[in-house]
Amino acid sequence: MPAKVGYSLIAERPDFADLSGALDEAEALEVDSVELPVYALDMVVGGRIRDDRVAACAERLGGRPFGYTVHGVLGINLMSAPERVPLHVEVALANIEIARRLGVRTLVIHTGHLRSAEPGEIASAYARQKEALRRLGDVAAEKGVLLCVENVFSFSGEHTATPARLADELAAVDHPAVVATFDVSHGALQCAVEGRDFFAEALQLAPLSRHVHVHDSFGRPGDFWVYHRSEALAFGAGDLHIPVGWGNLPWDRLAAEAGFPADVVLNIELDAPYWAEIGATVAATRRLAALVDAAGTRS
Repeated sequence: MPAKVGYSLIAERPDFADLSGALDEAEALEVDSVELPVYALDMVVGGRIRDDRVAACAERLGGRPFGYTVHGVLGINLMSAPERVPLHVEVALANIEIARRLGVRTLVIHTGHLRSAEPGEIASAYARQKEALRRLGDVAAEKGVLLCVENVFSFSGEHTATPARLADELAAVDHPAVVATFDVSHGALQCAVEGRDFFAEALQLAPLSRHVHVHDSFGRPGDFWVYHRSEALAFGAGDLHIPVGWGNLPWDRLAAEAGFPADVVLNIELDAPYWAEIGATVAATRRLAALVDAAGTRS
């Protein structure tokens, strides 16, 4: 199967008033899939699913020529303190069920993070995450959902997995329903924080990544003060979510050499200030998909 191109919707109105228009735009752009921001749609309250909201969303998704992926709650952290992990698992289970009800196979959640740098606490946190992911993987498999664990970066100095560490953790989980979402910009930023070779790490995570978040940056941590979003752009600092080609991430080399699965979904995550560039970014990402396909043909 060829690589697919999609993007994350900017549609977060609690009454879904902006959803139909956003889907119309995606249809006009002829993408293969769109990613639904379930984290922003008030579908879960206190760990419980709001059945009416999920049903109302599902009614609006039918009749489109593309598929869907779901981004789950951003705050899920399976490396949280032991007493908090059950709540994070409960919310993750709700997200799996929502994906099932929406008829969506791919669900993205974030990998864990924690403030402690003490090796013993880090090891315990990874053990909690592995146990939780195996449990979630069992449920996801029963419901026909693929759980894609996305690499993140140190928001405020927390510990989190680099791409290679996440690849190792997923290998240890060893569950067919638990794979990776490779956020390329996040990976470049975390490797910069830790002084690691980003491309070498990318080669380890890419083969496990059935889903990729595509948005550009300079892989330069935003660890200094700026006043405005545009100033961060001027410095090229932080996780900018800018169009492909505005930053300097090695997209062509990754597409050609990283070994992504043949049916990978390249999902654009563009921030609202740059939405005028969505058409050009879709075109640039289609070119990357062609490179992925060509690399698969040669292998």
